[in-house]
Amino acid sequence: MPILPIDTGRHGTPEMRSIFEEENRVQKLLDVEAALAWAHAEVGDIPRKDADKIGAMASLRQVKLTRIKEIEREIKHDVASLVRALSEVCGSSGRYVHLGATSYDIVDTANALQLKDALELIASKLNEFEKILVEKAVAYKKTVMVGRTHGQHALPITLGFKLAVWMREVARHIERVKQCRVRLLVGKMSGAVGTQAGLGDHAMKIQELVMKKLGIEAADISTQIVQRDRHAEFACVMALIVSSLENFATEIRELQRPEIGELFEFFETGAQVGSSTMPQKRNPELCERVCGLARIVRSLVIPALEDVTTWHERDLTQSSTERFLLPETCILTDYLLFLMNNIVSTLRIDEKRMLQNVEVTQGRIMSEAVMVALIKKGMNRQEAHELLRKLTIRSELERVSFRQVLLGNKTVMRRLTKKEIDLALDPYGYLGTAVKQVDLMVEKTEAERSASGQK
Repeated sequence: MPILPIDTGRHGTPEMRSIFEEENRVQKLLDVEAALAWAHAEVGDIPRKDADKIGAMASLRQVKLTRIKEIEREIKHDVASLVRALSEVCGSSGRYVHLGATSYDIVDTANALQLKDALELIASKLNEFEKILVEKAVAYKKTVMVGRTHGQHALPITLGFKLAVWMREVARHIERVKQCRVRLLVGKMSGAVGTQAGLGDHAMKIQELVMKKLGIEAADISTQIVQRDRHAEFACVMALIVSSLENFATEIRELQRPEIGELFEFFETGAQVGSSTMPQKRNPELCERVCGLARIVRSLVIPALEDVTTWHERDLTQSSTERFLLPETCILTDYLLFLMNNIVSTLRIDEKRMLQNVEVTQGRIMSEAVMVALIKKGMNRQEAHELLRKLTIRSELERVSFRQVLLGNKTVMRRLTKKEIDLALDPYGYLGTAVKQVDLMVEKTEAERSASGQK
């Protein structure tokens, strides 16, 4: 009976969940056993007909999951149970199953095969997210909005600029995944302590052939296991990705507040319910889900790092933790990317409200621009800053526009004309290089996408 939300289908995409389903996991283990037998035959260690028989029977169509579990209940060892079940259906050829291997030659190599499939899905969604952000950054590169620091109005920016910042963060994650992939997707065929003693004179060639057959690289050197710094790096990279997604989702949640009202998660007005008791509610439910599940992914970094430590050539402490952390890390990271792709691609944007919010401080958001204008007219920078600090306070306390306060100040009027003040107070005129930066970052991102074969 399903218990966890992943099991019930509430969280996770069908494609990623299928990679970590028990049947697929067992098939990957069988694939490694078949590749090992094939490699033995290639170097002349076992007859070709026996390797072919093992290869033909290394399938869940022949090796029943129920039989594997039946054996495991008796002998209390999952890989040995699979080996015995495969040997049973191979007849006399079964004597060559698992020849020279240890359990984690099979498990770690199967892990790499699953992670290879998982990373392809994650990389695909990252690339799609980057594409969405490119399109949005271009579309809204001149859409003026409030830039906020410490939760307070700071200076005008554009929505496209904000999205371009997100875009480059995603670009770095794409690069991290590529780099991590090289170190993560390795298998091994090195025996009980890594010396390959049980594999005979052709041990190194056998490992090379197995990995080539399976489409992954061999670890440079290993003990009974592939060293877990590889998995720890992967967990950290996934945690970085979901932390960025949480950052983006948090920003959308903040800007969806009614008192701000600039960005909105898509809401199906025809049927969607926001609250069981308050009919007016339109909660940023998906963004909140992203934020919540990101915490789970980050929590998996701790056991991944602790798994790096092992007694001597290996102990069993990694085995139990990895049965959780590898599937959950992949399933949840992929799912959060799926959610964010949909959230951002269908984001509702209120440009009119953005402009209204620029005016909330009655022009005080442009105080730096006025200060710069005064400095250009010869005023000392520190004196200009102190003068405008006092004038912004007066504007706020007296609830009068900043423009009115400026026009009533003799020091300001001795240096600036009304036209110059109005120019300084225009948010469109104080965007600096924001639009240019968007163009440059989009150009850079598109060049990277083109170089990697992305459209």
